[in-house]
Amino acid sequence: MGAISVSGLGKTYPGSPPVHALRAIDLDVAEGSLVAVLGPSGCGKTTLLRCIAGFERPDAGTIRLSGQVVSGPGVDTPPERRRVGIVPQEGALFPHLDVAGNVAFGLRGLGRSSAAARVDELLELVGLPGLGRRRPDQLSGGQQQRVALARALAPKPSVVLLDEPFAALDASLRSSVRSEVASVLRSTRTTAMLVTHDQDEALEMADEVAVMRDGTIIQSAPPAELYRRPVDVATARFVGDVVVLPGEVRDGLVECSLGTLVAVASAGCGAVPVGRVTALVRPEQIVRDDASVRRASVVSLAYHGHDALVGLRHESSTFLARWSGVDLPRPGDEVGVRVSGPVVVLPGDPPAG
Repeated sequence: MGAISVSGLGKTYPGSPPVHALRAIDLDVAEGSLVAVLGPSGCGKTTLLRCIAGFERPDAGTIRLSGQVVSGPGVDTPPERRRVGIVPQEGALFPHLDVAGNVAFGLRGLGRSSAAARVDELLELVGLPGLGRRRPDQLSGGQQQRVALARALAPKPSVVLLDEPFAALDASLRSSVRSEVASVLRSTRTTAMLVTHDQDEALEMADEVAVMRDGTIIQSAPPAELYRRPVDVATARFVGDVVVLPGEVRDGLVECSLGTLVAVASAGCGAVPVGRVTALVRPEQIVRDDASVRRASVVSLAYHGHDALVGLRHESSTFLARWSGVDLPRPGDEVGVRVSGPVVVLPGDPPAG
């Protein structure tokens, strides 16, 4: 059982028809780890966070924090007694308080000198020493989010919940701030759950990623396993670009339009399926190899500096490859291609569309 343990959690909102926001959710977050709950808008991830925080009461199931039941049959511990820290979107700092006042907000019961020492400690931790007297409107967006994290950590909560905390930041800030936040959480061995719709954010920050769809957790796995061995085509597409091809498996090899490739089972299959399958090839697996007999025409090029997404046509298929931004072909060129490494296969033909 983890520091956060959710079992059979259900939540339905009344309406015509009713909205089944959560459907029998099971999730464990190990002590000291960071789990990202990843999904599109409306999938139920924020409802899950609000139930754990105590802001919503589920209709079914149990929530345990550090082994203690805080929500379940006959139990509904109020939010202020759950020892949960919250980092909301856009920081949500109190505008009438300075930075030190915001961080100290949850330190009721501590003496003034002890609270001041704790505030100084946290501002040092989040990289904002000496800014205690600044007002929130004198801070950048990234600084505000770090103050919000310090405020959440101040009372030493058992867990910290982060609700789309970087969504309002400029793209240029987002990567550096989330790296700083992840570093602080790991250095303090804080158990954390991050709710996000941003795939890069989830894969970069989390020890484990739980993908939600329609109120259900579809797959929960470490980032590399989730990316390499998704349970279905929809999950594969949600966490990154993917080439989806029909194929046929015999003797552990899949024959498809890109060649005869080593097949591996998805996370949802115990063994490699036999017969008609769907092969999943990541764009970075498609390597330019001018010596290859398999030829493809370049139909598009999306340049990103460090790399590029190259649109290729081979036979009747059009697909993307991700290549280094150095010495790229041009649209209209013909190149040789091959697939590097094994590919995941799922039973049955690819879904329509």
